[in-house]
Amino acid sequence: MINFFKKPNEKVFNVKSLGADDLLYKVFPRLFMEILKKYFRVEVEGVENIPTTGPIIIAPNHSGFTAMDAMVLAYIIQEKTQRVPRVLTHHLWFLTETTALPAQKLGFFEATFENGVNYLKKKQMIVIFPEGEHGNFKPTSKRYQLQEFKRGFIRMALATDATIVPTVILGAEETNINLRQLKFSKFLRGLVLPLPLNVIPLPAKWKIIFEKPVTLPFGPEKMSDSELCHDLAFEIQENLQKKINSEVKKRGFGFI
Repeated sequence: MINFFKKPNEKVFNVKSLGADDLLYKVFPRLFMEILKKYFRVEVEGVENIPTTGPIIIAPNHSGFTAMDAMVLAYIIQEKTQRVPRVLTHHLWFLTETTALPAQKLGFFEATFENGVNYLKKKQMIVIFPEGEHGNFKPTSKRYQLQEFKRGFIRMALATDATIVPTVILGAEETNINLRQLKFSKFLRGLVLPLPLNVIPLPAKWKIIFEKPVTLPFGPEKMSDSELCHDLAFEIQENLQKKINSEVKKRGFGFI
């Protein structure tokens, strides 16, 4: 039987000496993420494929509608590599101060081209979901079917000579069930939202796989070449879809 509250080998925090901010933004998030890791029985492969230095773009599939895949992935990356990833997320997180503050504390930043390039030029690591909200909010009936990759992450890589690490996340599709995708056309053109079945996450088993890094053989001068950017994004998407199909077939039922 798994011991979810196993005492760690090292003392991470001296709780008595911490103030309210440290408790709220360090201890509780760490405890929460450790519980999630055990709840989802997270398995990780391919950490050696993440370069230890330089600008890195982690490009995973997206699902589950709650951003839990972003939280777990970022925590795993920081734990395994000691590098802090900047997670570029949906602009809805930043519409109000109430949602923007916790998002920033989780390491989330608005998914804009400028934000991505800014961090990459500082030789940092970013996480960006090329499917955007169309992947995150797709109905569960389309689970593990990648939606069209947007080309922003390709242009970011070209602008900064960043390495791309395609990443597979299995389990988030089954953790949160989405009945359908709601599209707004009259008053909120282009807005896409989910119609969730459950709020409490289901105990699906997760697996995160970091694929071999991709270095683009082009420079900033190709950023405006729409056809090239489309072809590069499609090739990465196609290869990631093949890997997802293979892993889904191997694992079988997602809760075992």
